[in-house]
Amino acid sequence: MNVLEVARQVINVESEALVAMAARLNGEFTKAVDLLHSTGGRVVVVGMGKSGIIGRKIAATFASTGTPSFSVHPGEAFHGDLGMIRPEDVVLMISNSGETEELIRLLPFFQYQRNKVVAMTGNARSTLAAHADAVLDISVEREACNNNLAPTSSTTATLVMGDALAVVLSTLRNFQPEDFARFHPGGNLGRQLLTRVRDVMHKTNLPFCAPAATFRDVVHAITRGRLGLALVMQAGSLAGIITDGDVRRAFDRTDNPMTLLARDIMTASPKIIDPDERFAVAEQRMKELKVNSLVVVDSKEQVVGVLQIFDMAGDTQALAQ
Repeated sequence: MNVLEVARQVINVESEALVAMAARLNGEFTKAVDLLHSTGGRVVVVGMGKSGIIGRKIAATFASTGTPSFSVHPGEAFHGDLGMIRPEDVVLMISNSGETEELIRLLPFFQYQRNKVVAMTGNARSTLAAHADAVLDISVEREACNNNLAPTSSTTATLVMGDALAVVLSTLRNFQPEDFARFHPGGNLGRQLLTRVRDVMHKTNLPFCAPAATFRDVVHAITRGRLGLALVMQAGSLAGIITDGDVRRAFDRTDNPMTLLARDIMTASPKIIDPDERFAVAEQRMKELKVNSLVVVDSKEQVVGVLQIFDMAGDTQALAQ
């Protein structure tokens, strides 16, 4: 057996299933989005077996991108969990066959409560599809499993359809990074989205020098600041920046760099950033500009700190100085 060939075949089969599903999207998807977006309640996701596992992920994605949602196990629903579902909630029911007994038995309750039902199924002629207000087609030509039995292509299609719903709903709600951060306060992602530049920047013992500072004074300022740079100030305003790289290049430009002044080797108009800007934006800007440092300048055009690319790793709170 060629292991890589089998793996590529699995990926290709599932990729083709997704392309076909995208081509089939129609007004039913729009109808489903309208139901999920207009509800005054939550989205309740119900699935059994592998569909239930995928359903829990879909519910989690909804919840973290601005669509209140939770999942209910259909078996537990018959033992009290139906009480969690309110009439204003929309129910997203997932069943590839559309005939999963545990789900079909729930339909009378949803009809009694007048819950809107969105079906995600691979069988548009199924019982589930017949009783749904919107039907999302997740059918696949074949499973990627070598026996065409184990849910593989079909569960991938289900997952991607759920992602499509979540992203469309998030876009309709104008869900912003700040909103995402509120739901993800922990870990590196939460820190990047919630942390501001002022929380991370170096703000004490900044290495300043004047445009007329000697080469020796510049080197001393860089050494003293331990940031690998010196900020050139004139009349209280930022005139330029000198980095370790500028110092090294000065040795290549002249036989006697000691005769140079700060103004001769500085980079005028250094890249700046506002202290209230988000940490994630600062990180992206530094990567795009291919610079290691940003000078932090407030609304009064006063230098209040320095942010460095090295500050992007580790605990942001520990880096604040």
